Amino acid sequence: MTEHECGWIAIENDKITAMGAGDAPTDRGPIEDMQGDLIMPGMVNPHCHMPMALFRGLAEDVDNRLFRYILPLERALATADVVEVGARLAALELIRGGVTTVADMYYFEDRVGAVLDQAGLRGIVGQTLANFAAPDHSTFEEGFERLNALVDMFADHPRIDASAAPHAPYSTGFEIMERMAEWSADHPALPVQMHLAETEAELEWAQKTHACTTVEVAERAGLLTPSLVAAHVVYPTESDIDLLAARGVNIAYNARSNGKAGRPIAPITTLRERGINVGIATDGPMSGNTLDLFSQFGPAAMFQKIAGNSRAILPCTDLIRMATIEGAATLGKADQIGSLEIGKQADLIRISLDDPRLHPIYDIYSMLAFATLPSDVVATMVAGKWLMQDRKVQTINTDKTLSDALQVARKFKAKIVEIDKLAQH
Repeated sequence: MTEHECGWIAIENDKITAMGAGDAPTDRGPIEDMQGDLIMPGMVNPHCHMPMALFRGLAEDVDNRLFRYILPLERALATADVVEVGARLAALELIRGGVTTVADMYYFEDRVGAVLDQAGLRGIVGQTLANFAAPDHSTFEEGFERLNALVDMFADHPRIDASAAPHAPYSTGFEIMERMAEWSADHPALPVQMHLAETEAELEWAQKTHACTTVEVAERAGLLTPSLVAAHVVYPTESDIDLLAARGVNIAYNARSNGKAGRPIAPITTLRERGINVGIATDGPMSGNTLDLFSQFGPAAMFQKIAGNSRAILPCTDLIRMATIEGAATLGKADQIGSLEIGKQADLIRISLDDPRLHPIYDIYSMLAFATLPSDVVATMVAGKWLMQDRKVQTINTDKTLSDALQVARKFKAKIVEIDKLAQH
């Protein structure tokens, strides 16, 4: 990665057209003064459940909160309108945290895509398919219809792509995974998102039903391809890692979410040493609580250092690569985004260096990884358009977004009271 202590960048329409060190040439036309801020590529979040921002902080210390609260709340209240409210809240947070591209998987993803479009963000919207009750479809066939409609909706969109999102091997089943693999072969330019090797229960399911690992189940179904973005991958065996590397599978590393769930440390250092693309992700805000990547850097690095008993493991330069160009590679977009290069999309952020917390600066990468906060991002640009300037988001009504989220939270709280009453009888 190249650093310029003083530099300039020229943007025309949605692309970077020129850049260099020193003072900007006088024949480039009007040049925007960045006032000494740090300019870096917009960050990429390769695994998220944006609408679940509405579940943030709910029943944090309850071991079975997924089945006691989250799933009943989803079944009862996760309508298309509620999904849109949650997606808008998440989009606001992403912009303010310097994330310019996000891969999402949830329900009513047409509404999520509409929010990303209005907000000006770049994104991948994944139609979730699972064998449990889904808020937006009652059968797999309906789910596939929604997936195909999503593909048509965003077929020509310059910033948003559709995606298939089988929830996980155990929650879709082998036949549906095979259909997903066929769909992927018919749509080679579109990603497939799936939770993989995330929980012990998933491993037990694979062993009991297929006498193999969960990664091997995905391989038999034909899903291990360069189109797959596999989230978590906490429990791969050595042979699993061989498979993942051989098939060119991409990994979304959710350190904060995994740690909060009490799961083991994912073998990210080994996966990257094998040439596997790994991006740093947030998971859903129900699990990881925040959607910015600055909050992920500490856990992401520290867990690997603890596992390897060395502070040299996963250095800060690698963390920033995983949040930018390597994150873009996990989504098959490294030729478009993830770095500031001539001809690439003008997705960038400005980070103010005014706070004493950021000084002195010996190493810009360690400062970004361990000292920078989302609030240090003062401006966010996607495709040459400023979505935020001076910490003011220009594409989303902040007051209305927060008010709408509060209204939904009140409905959730009322439902939780009902759930608790039923549990007492």
